[in-house]
Amino acid sequence: MSITSTDTARLDQMLAELSAGERGWARESLAARRALLMDVHANVAARAEEWVRVAGTIKQLPAASPLLGEEWTSGPWAVLGYLPALAETLSRLDQGRDLLDGYRFGSAPGDRVTIEVLPHHFYDRLLLSGFTAEVWMEPGVTEGETRDRAGLGLRAPEQTAGVAVVMGAGNITSIAPLDVLYQLFAYNRVVLLKLNPITDALLPVFEAVFAPFIERGYLRIATGDATVGDHLVTHPGVAAVHITGSEATHDAIVWGAGAAGVAAKAANTPRLTKPITSELGGVSPTIVVPGRWSKADIRFQAEHIATQRLHNSGFNCIAAQIVIVGKDWPQKQEFLSALRAALATAPERPAWYPGCDLRVAGARQAHPHHEALGGTGRTLLWGLDLADEAESAFGTEYFGPVLGVAELPGTGLEFLDAAVDLANERLHGTLGANLVIDPRTRRQFGAHLRQSIARLRYGTVGVNAWTGVGYLTARATWGAFPGHLLEDIGSGHGVVHNSLLLHRPERTVVYGPFRPLPRSVMTGQFSITPKPPWFVTNRTAATTGRRLTAFAARPRLTALLGIFASALRG
Repeated sequence: MSITSTDTARLDQMLAELSAGERGWARESLAARRALLMDVHANVAARAEEWVRVAGTIKQLPAASPLLGEEWTSGPWAVLGYLPALAETLSRLDQGRDLLDGYRFGSAPGDRVTIEVLPHHFYDRLLLSGFTAEVWMEPGVTEGETRDRAGLGLRAPEQTAGVAVVMGAGNITSIAPLDVLYQLFAYNRVVLLKLNPITDALLPVFEAVFAPFIERGYLRIATGDATVGDHLVTHPGVAAVHITGSEATHDAIVWGAGAAGVAAKAANTPRLTKPITSELGGVSPTIVVPGRWSKADIRFQAEHIATQRLHNSGFNCIAAQIVIVGKDWPQKQEFLSALRAALATAPERPAWYPGCDLRVAGARQAHPHHEALGGTGRTLLWGLDLADEAESAFGTEYFGPVLGVAELPGTGLEFLDAAVDLANERLHGTLGANLVIDPRTRRQFGAHLRQSIARLRYGTVGVNAWTGVGYLTARATWGAFPGHLLEDIGSGHGVVHNSLLLHRPERTVVYGPFRPLPRSVMTGQFSITPKPPWFVTNRTAATTGRRLTAFAARPRLTALLGIFASALRG
């Protein structure tokens, strides 16, 4: 199918308007830009209910489903948290202050500087009690360089960088708005957002949310099929491209489609010569470190890992796909039985993202020892062959409710070292890795655990916390581990979110409580977090998500009681 002349004229007009709008963006002061952000904040709050209703319709969720909590937290709540964080960065820059004044610096193995980004304020310590996050800079980057270079494009706001095309994601509804904001502020570009057709129904919401930027000519939003996207990314008036999607879509943009694209890639002659950043997913591991767990620990962590796979029906770039367990762990069988039960009994939901049936069928066909756990395609792959270099579960992102189990011999540090090697050397992609470890074993490992984290080549690492928490943390970075080449792009290139606008970040590491309230307090952990609202088994997720969103729109102590009351019933 070719693009119509009407579509071409419409898109060219949008790009011409943005080109003119760029001159206005260059004249906007930091204070004015901050005011625009807070106008958007107010618009998100006003449109949050509609945003979630439309998202629920796209994902075929009933209006009363607790699973709508996912749409609250990964939709408007994520954006409402990001906007004030970015606004704070603008305020500090405008005042000539050190952007990182008051942030705690530390160190990590391999000559790395770290910055604690969660908790940031009093409310973080209450609402995300027991969760912490730190950004690790690339090896050799000093604290002084980190302070001096923070701010990126906003250090010279008058030096704009042209028009960027953002190819929006179709799975999580906050991705496109957050990617737009990062292009506007980190790269100092005006933006044309091309929505994924799956999310076209959100066009009126996004137009209302971003009205302050659209009215001034700093943003345009387009819909259409792949031919529209191709026209935009190859347009001479476009200076840069950002895509959240699949590796195949990225390669089609860079090299071209079909046989011509394959030949161009083989010859290393990309058709796209302008800068492109990307977030592309991959095969994410969850490493379960053997320890002595209670029955309650086993049930909770089984639900935790089931959530890592089944959140959003498994249609997440960061969904866990391979669970790495200890073959010699005395509790292995008990844990795997609990994991199977958690996957099988989680609330039913549609497999709404296109192509799921084919991906699930392919996984099942390639693995005779699979187990079907429900009508929506839930599948466990047993007996993955570690010796088979062509093991498809290690190299294919299934993007659906398929979870594989890989068993490694050994316990303790021997197991952890082997699991890190498996995750690094055999699994495709570097977006995120999860690690589950009980407090006793963590103390026994001491500094070795941090060394193992340093060895993991992933852009976000979650320790007793799903890496999705890193996505929701405004001051954290989100993206692949650095180093992918254009011809072997893996999980992508560059980062987003990063409201501190850090230069040369390597990864984000998120830590969470091993046990929820009340068991956390009973066992000496400093956490008052009950079952998190993003768990697929949380019965009050929708109510909690709505209340968290209202709180992010207008933070106040009086609203905390209602949030905690709902969360405790989850």
